[in-house]
Amino acid sequence: MKRKSSRNSDGIGNSHSIHQNWVETFSDSNDFVHYHTSSIDNHPFWVSYFRTLISSDILHKDVLPYIQGRLSLIELKDIIPIQEMIITSDSDEIIQSIMNGYMAIQLHPHDEDCLLVNIANSKFRDVGIPTLEASAIGPQIGFIEELDTNINLIRKRLPIPDLIVKEMTAGNLSKTKVAVLYVKGIADPENINTVIQRITDIQYEHIQDSSYISAMIEDNSNSLFPQSISTERSDRVAAGLTEGKVIIAVDGSPNLIILPVTFMESFIAMEDYNYSWIISNFFRILRFASLFISAFVTPMYVAIMTYHYELIPARLLEPLVGSRATVPFPPFLEALFLELMIEMVKEAGIRLPLKIGQSLGVVGGIVIGQAVVEAGLTSNVLLIIVGLGTLASYTSPVYKFSNTIRFIKFPIIFLAAWLGLFGVYLSLIYTLIHILRLTSLGRPYLSNYPMRRTAFQDLWIRLPFSMQKDNPQNLRPQKKKKVSGNQKNPEPLNDFYE
Repeated sequence: MKRKSSRNSDGIGNSHSIHQNWVETFSDSNDFVHYHTSSIDNHPFWVSYFRTLISSDILHKDVLPYIQGRLSLIELKDIIPIQEMIITSDSDEIIQSIMNGYMAIQLHPHDEDCLLVNIANSKFRDVGIPTLEASAIGPQIGFIEELDTNINLIRKRLPIPDLIVKEMTAGNLSKTKVAVLYVKGIADPENINTVIQRITDIQYEHIQDSSYISAMIEDNSNSLFPQSISTERSDRVAAGLTEGKVIIAVDGSPNLIILPVTFMESFIAMEDYNYSWIISNFFRILRFASLFISAFVTPMYVAIMTYHYELIPARLLEPLVGSRATVPFPPFLEALFLELMIEMVKEAGIRLPLKIGQSLGVVGGIVIGQAVVEAGLTSNVLLIIVGLGTLASYTSPVYKFSNTIRFIKFPIIFLAAWLGLFGVYLSLIYTLIHILRLTSLGRPYLSNYPMRRTAFQDLWIRLPFSMQKDNPQNLRPQKKKKVSGNQKNPEPLNDFYE
């Protein structure tokens, strides 16, 4: 029998309509559970939850044994040994909480107030090594798909009260939890407010991954160059926070977003800091040179072989002409065919099961490449050039930037086939102008413009730690110095010391 809204002696409201509102919302789902815990009709309690979202172990060990007798919701809240509990009559909050793995406890089936208890099933994969940013030495801890675990990994590296976490939701349907992290007193408040405002303005209904957020808040979403760094390494995130960067963590994604960033940061690997600064600079310069090799080596081949034979040295001209003697296609189609074939092999290797993908990537690439050369469809010189460019495209520690380099070579090949070396030159100038115009959170994306002194400490090159005394000026950090006091290098001892 339906009852009208009233108040009982415990101060607990009754509202049949409000109760029916959220109960009927879930009643069509077979995994929704709503039952009476007592065999006597007028005895408490009534519980509601989604059995697919809750932990049955917690339910039977830490909740159900305490739901007995004639206790009020406040008394019940005091004895249940679970931290996250709240008493509310807001139907919207009840619906959202139940959808997040809470169970609702009512004294009577039509009560307005509910005790919400967090018994969500939080089983995720264990913390493992980063898969896209592997390193030979250094920390081997990567983020996972659980937001609280990721924040825990960051707080273990930065156990300071100034590490602030701002939580919000994004996605009208997915209600995805998003956390913005920064270090108070170092990060620029303008950067923090810009990130929070842009996330708040997102009106997309479903946020599946952090890449959705990064694409929606970037300054230029039509650019091929990523204006944020997506990382699964906790040490890279901790280093960014101490310099004044803002971090975005998304529930369900193992990749965290670092903002703002510069172009040169795409060539910085965290492994660099585990080597001598001289060796680190060698690898950093090698990665930067690999960018030009990957993007321009094949277009240069097409341009020279099509229009500029006179640039080829005499000793190299004969083997080049000999390798192309049986090829029936012009250099443009030859290069385009081989580049597309390499890309298809890489894509197939990613999509296939792990062991099959590894076999296809190694054996398939060699066998197909050799078969194409023997069939006379391409020259062996171009096969070497394309292989070199493919290897160079994967030297960047940032995977999204590697994908940019993989794609950008194709429009350059078209320009090289159309205009020769002049087309290659035009593509280089256009790319430089585009990067000059890019910004990340309103900060210049190209790190060498405007010229800043801190860029020579740990951006273009890496100096010894004793000379890295300033935080990057392009971030406009509130704290300018990395060191406290005057750091002195220890004087080396020798055999003359007694």
